[in-house]
Amino acid sequence: MRLVRWTLFSLFLLQLSITAEAQCSICTKTAQQMGEKPAKALNSGIIYLAATPLALMGIIGYRWWKSNRDMF
Repeated sequence: MRLVRWTLFSLFLLQLSITAEAQCSICTKTAQQMGEKPAKALNSGIIYLAATPLALMGIIGYRWWKSNRDMF
């Protein structure tokens, strides 16, 4: 049951990240010049590049916490 809750929560967070705006001022200016469709692709790429390292750090941190919590 706990795994199901975490899975649903993760899918909910993933859904939120799809609508996020992740452009700096320079990227926004470049995206405005390219048009709407390439701008959406640029934004999705920025989110993908940011989410991958954060997910890896989260997985590593969770496994480290799980292996060390029994020591105390």
